[in-house]
Amino acid sequence: MSEQKSAGANCGDVSKTVMVAAGMEEAFAILVERPGEWLPPGHSFFKEPELIAIEPRVGGRYYERGADGTEVVHGTVVTFEPPHRLVMTWRMGADWRPTPDDEHASLTEFAFSADPDQSGASRVVLTHSQLHRHGPAAAAIHAALDGPSPGDTLARYAEVVARHAAGAGG
Repeated sequence: MSEQKSAGANCGDVSKTVMVAAGMEEAFAILVERPGEWLPPGHSFFKEPELIAIEPRVGGRYYERGADGTEVVHGTVVTFEPPHRLVMTWRMGADWRPTPDDEHASLTEFAFSADPDQSGASRVVLTHSQLHRHGPAAAAIHAALDGPSPGDTLARYAEVVARHAAGAGG
């Protein structure tokens, strides 16, 4: 068991970057207010979630609710600094099932900055850190995050931002 834990302890951060066609304020608001639009369906714990939400405050929940009223918490907001940073715990366990609390959760950070090369655009960096907290599952989670999946989430997020920034939504 200590061998698995030390393998997890060696898991570094995983970061992915996307450029979005909106200023930081709008990009941040869309991330927080519309997670049901940008979270890929395969990343939900329900086949058809009734709600996916981020409560916009430190201590707020990132959660989803099924049609039967059951709620699953993905994490807790630990840093809320609009429009610059959102940091949440990420309660992912072995077999991609949720863990019941933040004790074994890693961190997910979204960092926003203005794109110096394109007026009105923003750079969004998604970083998964403290992956060692996932214990024996840490290495597998790190490998998956280092693959295409977070990039798919960010690409979907960029599409949602573009759609809303173009005036197709609120």
